[in-house]
Amino acid sequence: MPEDDRSLSAAEELALARLAMDDGDLAHAAGHVAAALAQAPTLPEVHEILARLAAADGAGGVDLFPLQGQAYVGAVVARAHLLAATGRPAEGLDLLVAATGHAPGTDWAGVPWVTTPELAERLEPERTARILMQVCAAVSDPVPRAGRAALAPYLALARNAVTVHPEHGLLLGAASALARRVGEVDLAIRWAARGVRVEPSKIGEVWLGYAYRSAGRTREALAALGRAVEHEPDDLTVYADLAGTLADNGRLDEALDWIDRALARDPSFDCAVHTAHRLRHQRDGDVAHLVALADFVRDHPDDTHEHGDLAESCRSRPWLGQVTPAIGAVVDALRQAVTDEHVGLGAVRLDSPAPPSATRTAATFAPGLRIEVAGVPDPDPREPRRPVASQLWRHDGTTVVPAVPPPSPEATARLRQLAHPAWPHPPAAYDAAVGLATLELADLLGLLAHPPEVPPTALGRVLGHDPSLWVRCVQVWACLGLLHHRTDEPWAESTRRRVLLDLVWGVEDWVTEAALFALVTAAWVDPAVRPDVARVVTERLADVAAVARTRAVPIALSLAHLALASPALDPETAALAASLAATRPAPRPRSRLRRLWRRLTSR
Repeated sequence: MPEDDRSLSAAEELALARLAMDDGDLAHAAGHVAAALAQAPTLPEVHEILARLAAADGAGGVDLFPLQGQAYVGAVVARAHLLAATGRPAEGLDLLVAATGHAPGTDWAGVPWVTTPELAERLEPERTARILMQVCAAVSDPVPRAGRAALAPYLALARNAVTVHPEHGLLLGAASALARRVGEVDLAIRWAARGVRVEPSKIGEVWLGYAYRSAGRTREALAALGRAVEHEPDDLTVYADLAGTLADNGRLDEALDWIDRALARDPSFDCAVHTAHRLRHQRDGDVAHLVALADFVRDHPDDTHEHGDLAESCRSRPWLGQVTPAIGAVVDALRQAVTDEHVGLGAVRLDSPAPPSATRTAATFAPGLRIEVAGVPDPDPREPRRPVASQLWRHDGTTVVPAVPPPSPEATARLRQLAHPAWPHPPAAYDAAVGLATLELADLLGLLAHPPEVPPTALGRVLGHDPSLWVRCVQVWACLGLLHHRTDEPWAESTRRRVLLDLVWGVEDWVTEAALFALVTAAWVDPAVRPDVARVVTERLADVAAVARTRAVPIALSLAHLALASPALDPETAALAASLAATRPAPRPRSRLRRLWRRLTSR
């Protein structure tokens, strides 16, 4: 359903509807009534005008709100009410549920005809059960507290129907499913338990198991799900539910046993495959399980339904689901300067030059912050780690300036719309970056050295508390954009690979991390490039480890986490990465920024 035009208020729409009705233009009046319903679906005046319109039509008014093509939600709801008024309430409920699916937080069904006990008497119990199941399918599980009031009319319908048909197993189970979603867990257990007593079935036991699980009664939940398997041993979704419940309660070995039983019956069953990879990664932390899951998702685009296992496993993990915050004295001073106006800028004293991006970010967002460098250690962090064809930065002593021109306004605008510090998983980040595919190479490089201003959005206001995070977001997405540059070129000789390697082996910088993440992402989405990327990761990490023996390497920890996120890494390199990562935990924002960070990375 497309969005309605809400340029007029509901009262103004009703006034125009009355004028149109006075002129005999019922179709025009219907449009205004639909617009008013979309804004105020329970307003009595709207329903009064709708009833007058139906009476004026002479045929109940249903045909004034046709469902052709993309119908506006207000028209759908108006037709629902008129269907109920003309003796077809089940059809009307179907349309109200469709509106609920379109906007679950709106009280579309909060009208007397839905909550009256007489409606439950008129409907066949199986039809009511199907309607309740449609509601459950249209909303989240569980429904957030703020959205539960809008579903109260459906729960009232469920109560009325159960009162009229207290021995109907399917109705009791569907009512239980709705009650559980809106937080009425005890009621959900009573209804589901009664349902399996009067009509034992697989689905009834599943509903009962879910209700027990929501109440934290794990033993009873597992028993119910086990009985569901006995009813239908070939329904492998229940195996996955059992495994998930066991894993959530720390019984990982038993969970994997259930998954193995499911996979023995059908090795390609999507729910079992997703759950298996997630639980195996949960057990040993090996990213190979998640890569295999991503491969399965790519090779099976027509799964029976969407799964969140890959995103759940990657969420909040360094580079798998989010950029790591920058570390170092310059960044710490910058964050303090922009979040606490009472703290003077002063000076930051360093033993060696900071990464160019850190220095440039401080100069942009805290120009009064002085950076004093005691000296330049060996090997010189201002020099590329290998010969490269092009460089982003030019050094004059300890001063650094961009060596590439700024990006075009179009490139700047496009990246500002896209950049974010979190993503569901690497393949999703790759897909999202396709919006940068048409940018010129010079623009992508320019974005790395000349990050645009923080966007004037809610995201931008949060990122404004940590400018370093915004710069890192820009660099990550610009490098992901490089992955989409001239994709017709074979990987081995491609421009995108050559440029990313230059960035990986250039001076130690945040861009090094962003470029290596792009290569790791390429390995996630294309198995053919995995050996090449694994070799690059191995060599770059070995170089970091060697340099770290003589001086500090600010990007070492982040590169270690990148290596741990990389497919097809050999065991020795994985062990080295784990050793480097274990030297200190993944960087976290300062305490005052942690709440903001959670907001940014919780999507």
